Amino acid sequence: MADGTLKWYVVHTYSGYENKVASDLMTTVENRGMQDMIVEVKVPTEIVTENNDGKVKEVEHKIFPSYVFVKMIYTDETWYVVRNIRGCTGFVGPSSKPVPLTDDEVYRLGVESRVVEVNYQVGDTVRIIDGPLEDFIGVVDEIDSDNNYVRVIVSMFGRETPVELELNQAEPADD
Repeated sequence: MADGTLKWYVVHTYSGYENKVASDLMTTVENRGMQDMIVEVKVPTEIVTENNDGKVKEVEHKIFPSYVFVKMIYTDETWYVVRNIRGCTGFVGPSSKPVPLTDDEVYRLGVESRVVEVNYQVGDTVRIIDGPLEDFIGVVDEIDSDNNYVRVIVSMFGRETPVELELNQAEPADD
């Protein structure tokens, strides 16, 4: 049943119990010595600025209310531990069989962030290596590593055109 790889799973909880489920699960994992089986538990949040009656304040909101993300190796034992935490209603998946998130889903949902090493800088000539403009050559105009994008100026139809790409869609051009 277990393939021995760590994957992210989604657990459904009662509304408002997300943090309690996450902390209880980590306590149970420590008490049972299962840190190598269940390695991380997350409740993704974001800071939102609210304006109430002229008072501006920053408030932390859960991005996915009633859900907790668990990085674990799926076995009967880990399933049992997670499933029996007070406030947990079950795993997300058909008939309570957990379905792991794909790597793409993990990054898109913001559960983990991808670290992309950029070996070019503003002003460098790069080759686009992925997407509809593959094999086009351009000059780096802007790099935004926080948001994982680079703006490259390419020459199309006799005009200089800015194109926004993900950081890993460009590489230094061979001179």
